Amino acid sequence: MKLCRYGTPGQERPGLVDETGAVRSLAGVIGDVTPDSLAPARLAALADLDPRTLPRVEAGARLGVPVAGIGKYVCIGLNYRDHAEEAGLPVPDEPIVFLKAITALSGPDDPIVPPLGATRLDWEAELAVVIGTRAKDVSSRDALDHVAGYCVANDVSERAFQMQSSQWDKGKGCDTFGPLGPWLVTKDEVPDPQDLAIWLDVNGRRMQAGNTRTMIFSVAEIVAYVSRYMTLMPGDVIATGTPPGVGMGMRPEPLYLRSGDVVELGIERLGRQRQRVA
Repeated sequence: MKLCRYGTPGQERPGLVDETGAVRSLAGVIGDVTPDSLAPARLAALADLDPRTLPRVEAGARLGVPVAGIGKYVCIGLNYRDHAEEAGLPVPDEPIVFLKAITALSGPDDPIVPPLGATRLDWEAELAVVIGTRAKDVSSRDALDHVAGYCVANDVSERAFQMQSSQWDKGKGCDTFGPLGPWLVTKDEVPDPQDLAIWLDVNGRRMQAGNTRTMIFSVAEIVAYVSRYMTLMPGDVIATGTPPGVGMGMRPEPLYLRSGDVVELGIERLGRQRQRVA
């Protein structure tokens, strides 16, 4: 099942994507796609709906962040060995955890707005995990039981800000630096999160082409690890790192985004995003 939210920013309504790719309105069924609606019983009830009985949303409607009321946006750094190598940083012995500001969240096709003083604007296609049930000190074996589904994420980064200190948050948490969606794809449609192709283009040129099978730490290991240090609640998001091909790692010189550039990215089974740099 693919859940989404459509409409103008701040006024999104809940939707469901049918087998043809059309958005169907859930406005008469649930108030919104919220953390509460990610409980297994509630997802099961939505899965029992026949999408053909739901009103069809006009094609081309804007899509927003697929879950309302996200409480935490947790990110994992350097989770692909070849990405760590292109960044010139040591391959981590355990997951590198940082937080992205909730105000960074934006719809999958909303513009990226560079903050004042930005000079090194970069891209990072990532698999995002959405938590469905409370997780505290869970094991890797049980971790995926707490997952509601998965999304495409672009961990937009301002490298000059990021590298000004040992704390990455300033370069990662600016407004519009967290495009998420287009959909929340429930985990029953993703039998193996460690076998998903992931790609990103800038102005039509393929920059990233990888697969989640090359992660250093698996989704299950990441969820378990993070749950040791903070309780994961329904609706929390974890971005699991990016494969190689970011602008910072380009040779002979880094390549950064400029006004007017178009970034397109996607993950197998999870849909695609498209952002223009304002």
